Amino acid sequence: MINKKKTYHAIGLGFLNLVFIIICIISLIPILYAVSLSISGSGGALSSNISFIPEHPTLANYRDILVEEPFLLWLKNSVVLSIGTMVVAMGTALTAAYAFSRYRFRGRMAVLQMLLILNAFPQILSMFAIFRLFRTFHLLNSYIGLIIVYAGSMCIFSIWNMKGYFDTIPIEIEEAAQIDGASGQQILTKIVLPLARPAIIVTAVMVLIFVWNEYLFATTFMMNESSYTLAGGLYQLQSNDYSRSWPLFSAAAILVSIPILIVFFCIQKYMVSGLTAGGVKG
Repeated sequence: MINKKKTYHAIGLGFLNLVFIIICIISLIPILYAVSLSISGSGGALSSNISFIPEHPTLANYRDILVEEPFLLWLKNSVVLSIGTMVVAMGTALTAAYAFSRYRFRGRMAVLQMLLILNAFPQILSMFAIFRLFRTFHLLNSYIGLIIVYAGSMCIFSIWNMKGYFDTIPIEIEEAAQIDGASGQQILTKIVLPLARPAIIVTAVMVLIFVWNEYLFATTFMMNESSYTLAGGLYQLQSNDYSRSWPLFSAAAILVSIPILIVFFCIQKYMVSGLTAGGVKG
């Protein structure tokens, strides 16, 4: 009987593994096709003949996107906006999340619930009001304006994720350090933040990925081509020449994805602990 159960269990696990392998292969198909299209010399992306091996492979699309398009300028804009937003959002979220986790004050739960309610509304609802404000305060086509929008958008997620992680850190550790004479700043910088490193890294990377991929606000508030981010530039490439620019668009999309892939592989060991512990209810 025990051997039968073990056999059924092994069969079940084998079937699940097979299903997951098939899902992974299916998920890779669009990526492989984009890579194939990026090194294709023809523009027949919408033709009926779909092939993963181009007849005449070439790197001309990569050369064109790097030389003929302001790709490096878009890259600089994305890096500045991503790092700026990450610093502002994480600086605000860490202090706020620690306060919500460790202190009990009037209106604490009401503020947390209000943040959740605000996060439930689509960001596009506020676009017209933000545009009017930016035009009034001359923040259109500026890094500062877009950083404010992005940081405000990601602060709620960052606060809740970091609060959940802070809740998992035993308060007795801080009390013991306080008894030993550690100040509040020392407790935060030398005990709490090092312990929360996985959540900090993962949350910061989630903020970075959001800014890196966002194009709606970028194309609305950055109206000059020189001010576009990578995502905004890709959107313009696709919208300006729908049929003939697909190989160029695919090459640009591959180049845009490489930095994020590098970051992801560098912080992979922190992903599970940073996200799961941050989801624990305090």
